[in-house]
Amino acid sequence: MVEGHYPFIILSFVIRIVEAMGNAAFLTASFAIIAMEFPDNVATTFASLETFFGLGLIVGPTVGGALYQWGNFMTPFVVLGFMLFLSALMTMFVLPEHQQREPDDQTGAKLIQALKIPGVFLAALSIVVTSMSIGFLQATLEPHLRQFHLSPMVLGLMFVINGGTYALMAPCWGWLCDRYLYPKVVTVIGCVLLAVGFSLIGPAPFIPGETVLWVTIVGLVIHGLGIAAQLVASFTDALRTAIQYGFPNNLETYGLISGLWTSTFAFGAFIGPSVAGVLYEHTGFPYATLFIIISSLLVGVFVAIFLMVSRPTGKYREVGAETEPIINKHLENGVSGGGSANHSTFNLSAARLFGSTSSLNLDRPPGMSGIIPCSSYKNRLGTWNRKDAEYIFSQSYGSTHDNSTAHASQHGW
Repeated sequence: MVEGHYPFIILSFVIRIVEAMGNAAFLTASFAIIAMEFPDNVATTFASLETFFGLGLIVGPTVGGALYQWGNFMTPFVVLGFMLFLSALMTMFVLPEHQQREPDDQTGAKLIQALKIPGVFLAALSIVVTSMSIGFLQATLEPHLRQFHLSPMVLGLMFVINGGTYALMAPCWGWLCDRYLYPKVVTVIGCVLLAVGFSLIGPAPFIPGETVLWVTIVGLVIHGLGIAAQLVASFTDALRTAIQYGFPNNLETYGLISGLWTSTFAFGAFIGPSVAGVLYEHTGFPYATLFIIISSLLVGVFVAIFLMVSRPTGKYREVGAETEPIINKHLENGVSGGGSANHSTFNLSAARLFGSTSSLNLDRPPGMSGIIPCSSYKNRLGTWNRKDAEYIFSQSYGSTHDNSTAHASQHGW
């Protein structure tokens, strides 16, 4: 409705910039809230959110076209804008509130520090490649499918295939990341699926034969499986890796990782269509797909090498109520007997409880092995609690005097 070429272009850029700021704020905050509220099931809940994100991408064009046909050009903007305001009001009353904390310069999360961690950098790289593949198809899939002379409805459904597969399979990948598979293993699987999917969509130059519609559809389905695996595993992996490398397990780190995810996804969405347009114009679609295929395989190889050379970080098991009588019995024996045999027996039992016998020195006095990890964990709050730390100890034994049990009970150890 704006007359004039330059005013229209300028206002279009302004609108898109403001929209991008709101989108970045929403995604960063929502991912951080998920990590804060569901610390034990980050991948599953993140995948659930991604499912609705995928459903929105599928339903959006359909609803927008229907509203445009039912009303006029202004109708989709008025209806969706009103719904966004309702969502903002609902957010004020429904979403949980989190305590504001003063930033700590010593333990505060820094983006550059996070990217210096190899595991986090590889997760960010996988996000970029995945986003590049999505943007690549958005720019080139329609020209590639013109040879089949599809109707507008069927052509629109072709764009829904990978998004629909992504929305359906994201919860499955999240469940696997939380229960069975290491996130970087899922990343490697996702890289392979991306490469295979793009090889079939073209098809790639190394696959003989002409372009067949059903093969292209199969490639789009495999591509949807790959992007679901990549996006879900990358966020979970980056968050866990950052915490394992000493970042505080709190909302500040969750916001940092979610912001990193959003930024890298947007960066890939910028590179993908830009490179796709140039390559499609000069080489054609089959040869252009080699850009995504090679990029995906390279990231998959890097992550696989990292898995082979890195040592997984062991997790401490929480001491439950059923194990406390066993530890108290060994403590009483150690206090009354005072012998090294009792010390060794206690330390060996503690090692078994925590899942490792090599990390504890049998020559240490009782409780030293528990004090050392407690003191070495730099928690910004100075205390360990379930919300701010994933691995906690419910008992700490540091006294060998007769009144050690009473002293520990008094201070809540």
